[in-house]
Amino acid sequence: MEKLQYISQGLTIEDQELNIRKALDHGIKWIQVRWKNAPEQEFIKLCEISKKLCSDYHSVCIINDHVQTAKEIDADGVHLGLKDTSIEIARQILGENKMIGGTANTISDVLQRMNEPCDYIGLGPLRFTSTKEQLSPVLGFEGYHNIIENFKKKSLEIPKIFAIGGIVLEDIERLQQIGIYGVAVSGQITNQPSIINEFKTAIQ
Repeated sequence: MEKLQYISQGLTIEDQELNIRKALDHGIKWIQVRWKNAPEQEFIKLCEISKKLCSDYHSVCIINDHVQTAKEIDADGVHLGLKDTSIEIARQILGENKMIGGTANTISDVLQRMNEPCDYIGLGPLRFTSTKEQLSPVLGFEGYHNIIENFKKKSLEIPKIFAIGGIVLEDIERLQQIGIYGVAVSGQITNQPSIINEFKTAIQ
């Protein structure tokens, strides 16, 4: 599983597509298509475009939230928030071979996601981010550390956890020292897609 994913940004379908193309041009191998409050038909069209682009670039394409759309366009999977469709139902719809990620904010959320089970967990936010309207309580580095240490103390296998929420390049080393598997980045890659190679180097 890749350790870096780009969460798409943009207020219009044109902005979204352009940002996804730029990320792919600069070497991203995993796109999460996320466009909240989008007109339904435009969102479906963006997902279709994104799936084709990702196929052309041999990159993974997952859809945020919309399980049925992911199935219809044969995306590689979905990412689901705690209030979205359940992992169990998504698995029934998509089948065993698709990737399903789940959001978490607390250790109980992480344990719930492991039991459901999902393939990876997006844990956050690290810090305040303007890309999310209803932001969960900010974890900070200490929050990640406490959750990972809790797993170690109980001798539990640490799942594939992706840090999310205001992540920037300078955070990578510290997050990896804590034991975080990967990162999901939106703002910094949108604003500076050329930074992708630096992220990839840092997160080896």
